[in-house]
Amino acid sequence: MKKYEIKTSSAFKPSIDYSSYLNSEQLNAVTSGHGPSLVIAGAGSGKTRVVTYKVAYLMEKGIPPSRIMLLTFTNRAAREMLHRVELLIKGEARKVWGGTFHHTGNIILRQYGDAVGLSANFTILDSEDTKDLIDSCVAELNLRTDKMFPKGKIILEVINRATGAERTITDLIENDFSYLIVFAQEIERVNELYAKKKKAMDLVDFDDLLYYWKKILVEVPVVKEKLSERFQYLLVDEYQDTNKIQAEIVDLMASRHRNLMVVGDDAQSIYSFRGACFDNIINFPDRYSDAKIFKLTTNYRSTEEILALANESISGNRRQFPKALNSVQRRGPLPALVPLQNLSQEAEFVSQRILDLIDEGVPLKEIAVLYRSHYQSMELQMELTRRRIPFEVRSGMRFFEQAHIKDIISYLRAALNPMDEISWTRILKLIPGIGNVTAKKVWEFIRVSEHPFETAVSEDITKMLSRRAKDNWKTYKTSLETLKEETVINHPAEAIREILESGYIAHLQSNYENYEDRLEDIEQLSNYSGHFQSTREFLSDLALLTNVQAEDVVEPEEVTEAIVLSTIHRAKGLEWSRVFIIGLADGSFPTAKSMGSLEGEEEERRVFYVAVTRAKDELYLCYPAMDDRWQGGAIIKRPSQFIQELPEKTYEMWEIEG
Repeated sequence: MKKYEIKTSSAFKPSIDYSSYLNSEQLNAVTSGHGPSLVIAGAGSGKTRVVTYKVAYLMEKGIPPSRIMLLTFTNRAAREMLHRVELLIKGEARKVWGGTFHHTGNIILRQYGDAVGLSANFTILDSEDTKDLIDSCVAELNLRTDKMFPKGKIILEVINRATGAERTITDLIENDFSYLIVFAQEIERVNELYAKKKKAMDLVDFDDLLYYWKKILVEVPVVKEKLSERFQYLLVDEYQDTNKIQAEIVDLMASRHRNLMVVGDDAQSIYSFRGACFDNIINFPDRYSDAKIFKLTTNYRSTEEILALANESISGNRRQFPKALNSVQRRGPLPALVPLQNLSQEAEFVSQRILDLIDEGVPLKEIAVLYRSHYQSMELQMELTRRRIPFEVRSGMRFFEQAHIKDIISYLRAALNPMDEISWTRILKLIPGIGNVTAKKVWEFIRVSEHPFETAVSEDITKMLSRRAKDNWKTYKTSLETLKEETVINHPAEAIREILESGYIAHLQSNYENYEDRLEDIEQLSNYSGHFQSTREFLSDLALLTNVQAEDVVEPEEVTEAIVLSTIHRAKGLEWSRVFIIGLADGSFPTAKSMGSLEGEEEERRVFYVAVTRAKDELYLCYPAMDDRWQGGAIIKRPSQFIQELPEKTYEMWEIEG
């Protein structure tokens, strides 16, 4: 007779030697038993490795892959993790439910959506379709008659943020979009009609996937029991980036077995402006009193000196899970603290030091310049261009390619040269109610006139305009008339201020959800223009620099290495050998608007921590001692609060000559 032994889970002997691939901190997290656990994964500590090996460990223990759910913030991350799992266990991990919250929500709603009134054939709106539907609602409610009424993409941002945070539209506007408060009731009406139209046409937008997923779990107990029973283990990556509704979905899905592992780093929670809720991770032990907490503090990226500075900085935060990162890398130089005279010298120093690093053999792709806000890169972009140092902007478009910068420059060019068709056409189309056809017609009328500029601001133009365009003509006319004054045209900074105050700020508010960032860009442009004797000289300098950029553009097959310019938020998760952090002055970093609350200050300190921990070998902290005032003149800038907090032993002061 043949004997066959059934082994119990206590006899489990993994085929993978986990202790050979994981350090003791990682191993403890991966092999933890049942129940909830929180893994605080410090920067560069191998977070992805822990999640990957945890899935492999569960599958080797006999947990069916179909009973494991892995929630990530990109589908690519889930695919890569599961591919690594397959390589580890030499088996299939495809049945693991791995993907983003939205991807997983879509699958669940296809199966159970009918329980909350959704058919299995619902259509998911893409971002462009969503905006079109919002615009349709605005038109139907006849709200676009107000020239200041926000564009569809702004309304959509408000609605999405309110859904993710589970707040009312009015509450969200009062706290996060205060400049829209006069339109709060109208936006509420748009949202109501938008929801009604989606329901009637069996449509859902991106955030509805989460809204209905939670709705099913809360309102349909039978389905909740089925789903929470089905998934024996839940793993959540980048937990510090979850919003309120995502965290609640996770809690509901894990309610039956309570085998929940969330992985993240409270010290890298920097996305509150996108709706991420810091309370989710910091209060996890309060929601799960029996949770095991694991801390990954062994850093495989940075030198001891860089980590010592990072540890000292983040220790200033009260609300955190205290930890100190330890390096397994070699020692390196102390981070450099570099005071500069002004923004121009800051750009010159960074550019010169980059050239030195290139001479030392450091690859361009291993050098990055990080900053708090995109506008802080303007001076540097121009200096790098002058020195023909190739750079890639990860924080958005190159400074002078952005629409709002092109708008301002078009105003200045048209004032100087009334025969500039390109500039006239662009600024005419900024007027609500004027499109391509009308702009062309108006331009032809201006072009044949003996006095083009006077014609452009004359009442004769109004005869060619629709009623809506006529209503908006006065603001445009006033701004152009101001620009012809000699004092303005000879002072570009003053000219830019006049453009803003005579209507362009209103244009930004009604057209861009990130209008404050764009306003900062324009203010930086104004500051820079103050170095020139006239608007003509300023525009000539810009034209020469942008032509240099155009000459440096290479075909795809000729792509060469380049240094990286990026906001810190875009740099999270990445690393470089040499990192420069610029603009480290109070009011710029931390930002002035963040300093009114403990919550804002502590998030800014986390942003600084993220920036510091991107560096592997060398770190340069730069700040300008002087800065141009918005309305002219110069002021002394204090080094950032985050620099002032650092013990002197954590950095080396550099004195710049020349």
